[in-house]
Amino acid sequence: MQGVWRELAGLVLPVDCAGCGRPRTELCAECRRVLARDGRGARRVRPWPEPVGLPRVWAGTPYADEARAVLLAHKERGALRLAGPLGAVLAGAVRGLRAGGGPLLLVPVPSARRSVAGRGHDPVRRIALAAAGELRRAGRGARVLAVLRQRRVVADQAGLSARQRLANVAGALEVRAGAARLLTAQPAVLVDDLVTTGATLAEAARAVTAAGGRVAGAAVVAAPSSAFEFNGARSEALPHRM
Repeated sequence: MQGVWRELAGLVLPVDCAGCGRPRTELCAECRRVLARDGRGARRVRPWPEPVGLPRVWAGTPYADEARAVLLAHKERGALRLAGPLGAVLAGAVRGLRAGGGPLLLVPVPSARRSVAGRGHDPVRRIALAAAGELRRAGRGARVLAVLRQRRVVADQAGLSARQRLANVAGALEVRAGAARLLTAQPAVLVDDLVTTGATLAEAARAVTAAGGRVAGAAVVAAPSSAFEFNGARSEALPHRM
């Protein structure tokens, strides 16, 4: 019910731009342009150090300034109508994967039940649904399959090192009972709002693969600016994949 009341309030109360604070617009044209990276679109990103099992990851925009503010407004302040523009950014990241020409399954990384209850909505699932709609309107078959769940409680990842995050989420995810058969029809794209170390996406890929699914890659709305730079100077320091 919290999500319903937030949406109703947004229809009648004046709002400011979630990205820059410009009055009387939930997301101004300038901040939409920033989310779209001035037309440059999504790019492949790579956290460093790269966790074992991490699939190819594409991100729509660097996690900085306006993009950070918009994601936090949607996730923590319940600005639910921002799911639309954020879903468009995520859809661009999904397209970047070029995961074949058939229908795709978008598999959201699950939030803890206590977090969903506290926020009144599941932000990643909401963005994934918006992205699937965007892809279908563009002629690409896509549907959201929320089959992952946490099998145990994990600590808050904020403040943990890359090594600690890997240990924190190792074995923490699983496919819901009876849902494994749903993963065998089409390739799965893991989706999340943000990637930092890649530990959670690597664990999600392990869980989907263990259930018999085929992971085509991962797509996120945002990633640290440094992860966008691996095609440049950092690429010489990174091991090449076979």
